[in-house]
Amino acid sequence: MNIRFHPHSKLRIQERGGTEQEVVSTLTHGEQFPAKYGRTGFRRNFEFNGQWQGNQYANKQLEVYAVKENDEWLVLTVIIKYF
Repeated sequence: MNIRFHPHSKLRIQERGGTEQEVVSTLTHGEQFPAKYGRTGFRRNFEFNGQWQGNQYANKQLEVYAVKENDEWLVLTVIIKYF
């Protein structure tokens, strides 16, 4: 699977505490669902067991929104939730 990252998505990954490796894993192994504007969403939970913004969390969930362009996915944005 070929994956490209829009510059916006790279900024969001960094500021929200994720990694590009987690995004790739979400795309390849996560739950896929339809999203607005012809986009596709992918969701996957990860074990975290760490601190984020001063709070302790056991897990984090990545939601990746992408569009299919030819034979590759273009990652547009990433939302990360901690719980």
